[in-house]
Amino acid sequence: MVVLLGVCGLTSYFLVADERKGRDARAAGGPAAAQPRDITSQAVDPAPLTVEEVFPTADLVINPKEPPYQVLKTEVAPDCAGAAGGGIAELLGGAGCTQVVRATLRSPSGEYLLTAGIFNLVDEAAAGRVHEGIKPLVAEESGRFQGMVAGAGTEPVVHSSGQVGWHFRGHFLAYAVIAKATGDEIDPGDQHARQILYDVIELHLRGTVLERRATVADGEAGPAAATQPGS
Repeated sequence: MVVLLGVCGLTSYFLVADERKGRDARAAGGPAAAQPRDITSQAVDPAPLTVEEVFPTADLVINPKEPPYQVLKTEVAPDCAGAAGGGIAELLGGAGCTQVVRATLRSPSGEYLLTAGIFNLVDEAAAGRVHEGIKPLVAEESGRFQGMVAGAGTEPVVHSSGQVGWHFRGHFLAYAVIAKATGDEIDPGDQHARQILYDVIELHLRGTVLERRATVADGEAGPAAATQPGS
């Protein structure tokens, strides 16, 4: 069973996280001379995501005063259905999903495992529809995000009950599924699990990775203007 945290847009979690506005500010700041870039569709933002863009290092630092998240395994794949199941896979296919970049990580304390990433959809409207359509599927257990095994001891991220979160920005959908490393069930009120979802989805994937894609500093071409890599 997947525990639904009321995470559609992470709305309920924002009520908890409002007390940590200083942490939001770390991810929200961009280059002083940055200009906005349109990321509302693949037509205007055609460059595919890369592992180097989404998970550039083996250590993912969210708070410099705390230990990093360990990136155990990364993957970029054109088959979005491989990272989701049931109705969510169908939603992604209908939204023109062309790729997913994901990673399996270990939390700073070592107590949690999570698989997180970004789906690349055709446009912002499609991303919004997927975002809204996921909650009932998860609640009814008719769709799920798939965890990714990253070696011995990481099986709980695939097989155990967990919590999920997702949010969109532009034509991208960021998500994470989290489980305890022991395989034990996560309590629905577990604040550590909620913090991890917020750290990875809101601060890293949306607030850092997609923020960079949505801005361009003076004199930089940025990913939207880059030559697409070969397959």
